[in-house]
Amino acid sequence: MCGICGIAYSERQRSVDRSHLEAMMSTLVHRGPDDCGIHLDGCVGLGHRRLSIVDVEGGHQPLSNEDETIWISANGEIYNHPELHDELTKRGHRYRTRSDNETVIHLYEERGPACFGDLRGMFAFALWDARSRRLLLARDRLGIKPLYYWISPHGDIVWASEIKALLATPYVRPALNHAALPEYLVHRYTTGRTTLFRNIHRLLPGHYLTWQAGGVSERRYWSLADLVNEDANRKLNLSDSQEAFEAEFKDSVRSHLMSDVPLGMFLSGGIDSSAVAVYMRDLIGQRLSTFSVGYEGGSESELSYARSVARHIGSAHHEVVVSDTQFFEALPKLVWHEDEPIAFPSSISLYFVAALARGSVKVVLTGEGSDELFAGYGKYLRTIWNFRLGDKYERLPAHLRRWIRQVVRALPQTNRTFRRLERTFLARPVDPEQLYFDNFGVYTASDLPHLLSPELWAVAGNGNADLFGGQRKLWMESAAAPLLTRLLYVDTLSYLHELLMKQDQMSMAASIESRVPFLDNRLIDLAFRLPEQAKIKSGKTKWVLRQAMEDRLPSEILQRPKMGFPTPVGRWLAGSQRGWIEDFALSPDRLSAPLFKQEYIRRLADQHLRGQVDHTERLWAIITLEVWAQHYPQVVTAS
Repeated sequence: MCGICGIAYSERQRSVDRSHLEAMMSTLVHRGPDDCGIHLDGCVGLGHRRLSIVDVEGGHQPLSNEDETIWISANGEIYNHPELHDELTKRGHRYRTRSDNETVIHLYEERGPACFGDLRGMFAFALWDARSRRLLLARDRLGIKPLYYWISPHGDIVWASEIKALLATPYVRPALNHAALPEYLVHRYTTGRTTLFRNIHRLLPGHYLTWQAGGVSERRYWSLADLVNEDANRKLNLSDSQEAFEAEFKDSVRSHLMSDVPLGMFLSGGIDSSAVAVYMRDLIGQRLSTFSVGYEGGSESELSYARSVARHIGSAHHEVVVSDTQFFEALPKLVWHEDEPIAFPSSISLYFVAALARGSVKVVLTGEGSDELFAGYGKYLRTIWNFRLGDKYERLPAHLRRWIRQVVRALPQTNRTFRRLERTFLARPVDPEQLYFDNFGVYTASDLPHLLSPELWAVAGNGNADLFGGQRKLWMESAAAPLLTRLLYVDTLSYLHELLMKQDQMSMAASIESRVPFLDNRLIDLAFRLPEQAKIKSGKTKWVLRQAMEDRLPSEILQRPKMGFPTPVGRWLAGSQRGWIEDFALSPDRLSAPLFKQEYIRRLADQHLRGQVDHTERLWAIITLEVWAQHYPQVVTAS
């Protein structure tokens, strides 16, 4: 795991200033505390910070081919590097290191950008081809590794693993992308290339960007839609699903063990991380180190489940227990690490367990990605039933349906029955936008005119902002697939991306590499070839995974309900840490105050503090936005 950055000028007579790259690299030290390097070639400069994992002694970057005409600065791991290395060596390529990233260079020499589709792994890299004066930026299929860029009006480009490195240059200035803020408030994240910083973009997963003499183009080299919409003849039947899954999953875990330094496992005690830990234990041939996080004084902690799994597999188990004070004291620093407001409170917990692991290992495996591939969230079941019953409900006479909706809407908003019914077909049209995209948002589209200030509401188009354009596009791309597959497709390419950024940024904040074997591209291919019954069967989610682990994990782990890495932040905000609501959500002096209608946030806070309605997610979104604004005061004040 590393941090990459760089600058390229469209005017060939200009030369990149080394000090600008050094300034960028200084913001990325946490991503690569072991080594650093710079390559300058006139108008192009590559910078690199290294966390040494493979070829610890010889893998210095930026790295070149034999005649130094092609250079790479890379972040991530190429898991099929050994096989590719053997093939390329047989074809006459001479390696100077054992680095997996040198394989990318030699593969590019043979195949050009088409080589990106041959890579099995997680990666984001910049490749400079001095022969054609062409720069390529590429990102892995699902965006496990981050990559951001900014382009000037003249065609200059600046790129980096983290946004803060772009802001370290003299060229890029932070300014709020007002049009993206409503989308952030609804989803917790922005979709597509968009970030909350104006004119700062992220390279899309499965894409590569080509820059040449200031001209820029972006192309997709891999498409999940092709898997989702494939001919039904490629689909597996239910009886073959378990055997196919077990073989592919074991192979994925094995490939993710590629390392010259010690490895460990983030263990939550859920079925996903437990499954990885079982296979990892069997494959490493030595005692596995596992790491878990819990919280002081509450039922939210999953430590008892993690301990059960650790005993079952005989791991050397380590725990950290986080207090409310530690949690909130870490928040400002971690918002800086994440570059944008922290979407999930569990990000804070992830940092603490990563810091714990850093004392013993340099690489950890995690269970991230299983829920989106194998339907682990309860919202999938609820949405399927909403569509099924909603289709029947729509056949009732219109006047009867209008009356039922009026009855539901007449209930007090603090009433628990109302809060449940308003998110069903009884109160919403039967379409994906209402029953899925908006239904599971933090704020709903109907909340925004009450939440946003008149000025921001005007910028957002007075209700005409396309809050669901990214999801709607993904929904249409998967038009040939069944309902559950379409839900998983949308989440894999939107919601999962934000989870992966959390995983990357919080582990890298502790200078540790995290790997996600559930998201190996071969396992992704298999997941979308499985029948829907292999994912949800008889009301059970992740059926094929549960079947595969039936004889390998305790029944209490196999049958336990999903908790989703819970944190007690809602309880803390209503109690010992209520000052964060006063100072970061309600204070009229806070920087982000002009963006919102204060009376609406006050009502949410009052209901939460009185225990009437749990508004944890909504208040968290406002609080972390303010923490972010305090890091970049000019963001919310710039026009």
